[in-house]
Amino acid sequence: MTVEPLIPGTLRADGRPTTLGVMGGGQLARMFVHAAQRMGFETAVLDPDESSPAGRVSHHHVRADYLDEAGLARLATLSDAITTEFENVPAQALARLAAQRPVAPAASAVSVCQDRALEKAHFVRCGVPCAPHAVLESPEQLAQIGDGLLPGILKTSRLGYDGKGQVRVSTRAELAAAWDALKRAPCVLEKMLPLHGELSVIVARGAQGDTVQLPVQHNLHRDGILAVTTVPAPGVSEAQATQAGDAARRIAQSLGYVGVLCVEFFVLRDGSLVANEMAPRPHNSGHYSIEACDVSQFELQVRAMAGLPLVAPRLQSCAVMLNLLGDLWFEANRERAPAWDRVLALPGAHLHLYGKTQARRGRKMGHLTLTAATPQAAREVALRAAELLGLPSF
Repeated sequence: MTVEPLIPGTLRADGRPTTLGVMGGGQLARMFVHAAQRMGFETAVLDPDESSPAGRVSHHHVRADYLDEAGLARLATLSDAITTEFENVPAQALARLAAQRPVAPAASAVSVCQDRALEKAHFVRCGVPCAPHAVLESPEQLAQIGDGLLPGILKTSRLGYDGKGQVRVSTRAELAAAWDALKRAPCVLEKMLPLHGELSVIVARGAQGDTVQLPVQHNLHRDGILAVTTVPAPGVSEAQATQAGDAARRIAQSLGYVGVLCVEFFVLRDGSLVANEMAPRPHNSGHYSIEACDVSQFELQVRAMAGLPLVAPRLQSCAVMLNLLGDLWFEANRERAPAWDRVLALPGAHLHLYGKTQARRGRKMGHLTLTAATPQAAREVALRAAELLGLPSF
């Protein structure tokens, strides 16, 4: 379904303000809502949690399950176009909404991102290198897996994120035990490769195929969760950045993608790149763009789904982004408040707390972006912030 561009601040034929809808009410939707509202749109969020971060700041909060027919109908009635906050929103719900309203990204693209096996196959079709791997769905496939894929990482095909649903295996016995521990769910076994680092690329693609991208981001993960993002990406050559950007654009084009897409890459010790995974939405590694770029990833999401012009973001400041997990709220199992006052005294400190009502270990509660004129200055102030918060150095 196609429509004319949605103009911010205008009224529909029924007299209601132009409204953008989002499936999911977490922190990504919250930052999307802020960007859309700043540009003059009203917003509607569908999320079953009555205290969801985005639902608490949106004009409309539809409190319903993602497959609830009445809830989907209500969101479609309120919205002129609809997007998704996270890849595990059921693709069938997006397909139902698309029968009534423009949905970006489409259910067909999201469904590929929801399944590691489909994702890997798509990388191969696009000519984008990825780790040697095998699909594991039956005892017969288990018996056929070659020793050349070991040691490896066994990952559930669906519903795995932030290191969840992943087990490192070194032997065939460990592989069989790990698959049993994962309840013999469909999995992908990936060969472990000699890694030098990790980077990501965020692109935005419009309905007419126009595509722009954010600068390449260098990422550091701890326990499978993004901990630190640095831009400009240290140690990433111009050739590597070009290769990653070209690969992300090919992937988006082949999906017929509309919206913001993040593709994560491993950098191997020989300097080559292999695609790890992709996310059909704004990404944790792009949060720095709110302060460091003249167009953030969330504004790009608004522009793409509303059919507005896409412009290439310009990096205005060097930046380091620190992920803030719920662990910061605890010390010796006693709840405490982090030292925000001391952190905010640092030059270039930009604090984002997501409005979640309860801190839990491993839960993303916010992020802190440190901006400066040079990469070294941004790194130094970020290291000081990490020290004040009790975070590991990097």
